[in-house]
Amino acid sequence: MPHPLIASYPTGRDISDGFASRRPDLVDHRASGRDTIDTCHPKRLHLHVTDVVDETATTKTFRLAHPDGSDLPPFLAGQYVALRYANTTRPYTISSSPSRLGHYDLTVRRVPGGRISNLLIDTLTVGDECVTTGPLGTFHHNPLFHGDDGLFLADGSGVVPAMSMIREIADAGLDRRLHLIYGSRSADDVIFHDELDELAAAHPNIVVDHVIGGVLTAEVVTLLAGDLRDRTVYVCGPQEMYPHVLEQLTSLGHPRRRIRFEANRAPARPGARPPWPSGVDPSGSVAVTVRGTTFRTPRNRPLLEALENKGFRPESACRSGECSLCRVRVRSGDVHRVEEARPRLSDECVGYVHSCVSYPITDIELEL
Repeated sequence: MPHPLIASYPTGRDISDGFASRRPDLVDHRASGRDTIDTCHPKRLHLHVTDVVDETATTKTFRLAHPDGSDLPPFLAGQYVALRYANTTRPYTISSSPSRLGHYDLTVRRVPGGRISNLLIDTLTVGDECVTTGPLGTFHHNPLFHGDDGLFLADGSGVVPAMSMIREIADAGLDRRLHLIYGSRSADDVIFHDELDELAAAHPNIVVDHVIGGVLTAEVVTLLAGDLRDRTVYVCGPQEMYPHVLEQLTSLGHPRRRIRFEANRAPARPGARPPWPSGVDPSGSVAVTVRGTTFRTPRNRPLLEALENKGFRPESACRSGECSLCRVRVRSGDVHRVEEARPRLSDECVGYVHSCVSYPITDIELEL
């Protein structure tokens, strides 16, 4: 008996033909709707670099636009696009304002040892073509649930989505308050330093506090932001920041439902985090079989990276377990999924996993 969540269709049947024969008056409307969807939510955008801005010694902003200067698809402040580069993808949050759709600004910080961030910063120049997805992601202000008084805790390049939110408030004259508390290692490491201070000086509903060389503790948050009651707190920064900030906010009695964390890559050391299976060596290798090809990979390497390294190119975007584009089906073997993964119930029933945050525990066979 088929699972109740899974629908079965006869092979070879084109259900669109039946629709067209029954309601020919609606076919043109359906096509028009498809065009609208493709315009607002394109699978691919072929853009050109029109400007490169040196933000800090380790950070650059790349301005991307259509060659003909036409508007790009709309997005919400805090969303990202996945940049396809060097046979892989990386998600980069849009730092420009949603009110200015003539371009997307992608702000990239150099990651020590990072393959793509270093390649972009060292080689991408004005005139180069870039292929991206359309805007994606759920880390943005939701007026129905988040209220109009927000606090944003950022560290390092985690300021990028906050910058987009702040620019939108200023550009559109929004009646919304955002208080940014921004941690940086040193004064010359602050991204958007001058613009942030200028916007805060010009708009009373934008507040910016810099924490240089310090830690965002409960005491610091209380001193700078005061009472957090009924406020939504957005958090973006390096992975190691998240459990610390959650502990600090929880100690202040702030409810978890009022804290929004930006999805931020697969865990660096999955074997060091529960519920990694006890007695399983994370650095040991296993065999992966896909489309008749078998190769070996360490258990602590995400399946997505292992597949890309062997020339397979699953669709991917967020690389942190959220978007589900990279899902693959496990036909046999055991796979460890970290808590960042957000699978559908139907995916779990038939063996699909998000390959960006899934790790092979035993020899496995995959279906792409």
